[in-house]
Amino acid sequence: MHTTACENTACNTEGGLVTQVGEGHETAADEAGPVLTFGAPTVGEILAERYQLEEHVNNDSAGRQVWRGIDVILRRPVAVVLRHPGGDSATEMLQAAVDASRVIHPNLVGVYDAIDEQERAYVVREWVDGESLRDLVGAEGPLDPSRAIAIAHAVADALTSVHATGMVHGNVHPGSTLIADDGRVVLADARADSADSVELDVRAVGGILYFALTGHWPHAEVGRAALQDANRDSAGNPAAPRQIRAGVPAYLDDLTMDLLDRRVAAPAADALTAELGRLDAAAEDEEFEDVGPLRFVQGGGSSGTDQIRSTPKILIGVGALVIIAIVGLVFGIRAISNSTKPGTQATAPVDAGVGQQGPDGAQAPAPTPEKIALTADMVRMVDPPDGQRKDSDQAKYTVDGDTETAWETSRYERQSNFGNLKPGMGVLINLGSPRSLAEVRVATSTPGATIEVRTGKNDPGDSSNGDSKIMKDYQRLGDEAPEPSTGTKQFFSGFEPDQKYQYVLVFITDLPEAEDGRGGYKISVSEIELYGY
Repeated sequence: MHTTACENTACNTEGGLVTQVGEGHETAADEAGPVLTFGAPTVGEILAERYQLEEHVNNDSAGRQVWRGIDVILRRPVAVVLRHPGGDSATEMLQAAVDASRVIHPNLVGVYDAIDEQERAYVVREWVDGESLRDLVGAEGPLDPSRAIAIAHAVADALTSVHATGMVHGNVHPGSTLIADDGRVVLADARADSADSVELDVRAVGGILYFALTGHWPHAEVGRAALQDANRDSAGNPAAPRQIRAGVPAYLDDLTMDLLDRRVAAPAADALTAELGRLDAAAEDEEFEDVGPLRFVQGGGSSGTDQIRSTPKILIGVGALVIIAIVGLVFGIRAISNSTKPGTQATAPVDAGVGQQGPDGAQAPAPTPEKIALTADMVRMVDPPDGQRKDSDQAKYTVDGDTETAWETSRYERQSNFGNLKPGMGVLINLGSPRSLAEVRVATSTPGATIEVRTGKNDPGDSSNGDSKIMKDYQRLGDEAPEPSTGTKQFFSGFEPDQKYQYVLVFITDLPEAEDGRGGYKISVSEIELYGY
């Protein structure tokens, strides 16, 4: 005997699609739900005399099994999310299907059935071939601005429909944002509880933008599936996308950070959708910088109002103007003083750094980091403490611009920390002269490596003693201990804007399992890139 909560309707509910299912926000019911064991399904089993199980895809963060199946009546692929037991403990999952059945939208996953068999319960929904935003960024690295905008626009449009019914999604996350092979963006896994709100849904779109642009998640997470945390200042605030990578338009940077800033009033979902649609259209015409100021109009606010900002943001702007005025006054006094001295001429500073004033007194735009050309004679292997450097001839492959060549580590059989034989291995880069840096990018063959970036003042020599001295004297970039990567591309920022660097060490301290299936631990590093000014 089973009960059906929604039959052959387009509903949205449990589980993300394809690879990342059940990511993000977990409800109390999720935390209490055990992994399915008793009455476990098997390949070929037919549920409810209709849904044949074909392949176990994975388990979601709450322990539910996710299967690819076939609707034997309509002959279409489906996804099946199973939970054990059913009954009262599955009420929230099944109720989510019923609630979401009121919303039909091309950017929301469709759900076809929700069934309670008491011993187990399951939701049958649309199967979409593709991958989650989490997997996409993990494999390819941060997306270009136009693609990030298109994804955020689709998510905001889906939320507009959800909010129009009085519901909250509650789980807008890179793991529940899915990109189909045909390009369609689908929002899945609605699981709101009393702590969620319409405003949090909207602000989460800012998180989607931030993740798509930087590869970091601006909200701290814990657990085995946690996303890589954002780079933060001493107050815990995430660094703006333009501080992390090059090529992010100022307007998009402002929009992203405003959505994440609780001091700035959040727009309604429909207003955000309209704004992202406007920016999406501008992106297609490559006119990012000509889109003008924000045009959010809040629901319930006075119509026709332009950009809405909170008092703290206004105060910050006023404070910045006061500082600029003071700096201008100081430079003016110095110029007048110098002009009164015989044989002297007032000159502008030669090094026009970030935030300096131009000749007309206006604030000069922050420079965009550029890729630094690296050559084989600028890199060498660091292999403490014995300095054997068996891979020394491969360091050049990390800077040759060819992703088909790579530095491949030796295989270590017993332990991932280089067999517990040494602290790790890395590539030392000598830029030839000190310069301002913004970011280091590292491309690897497989995720799971723990990599850190260190900087120092000199190269003590290509020897075992020299390598050991590097490990003693070089300072690690960032305050937090590095963690295993979740993708094949890693991005390291945190360089001090008022310092210059000549020696940069990219150092691997822990290896992932070898991807060739032969056991042990090893990795290949195909590219190391530096960006600076």
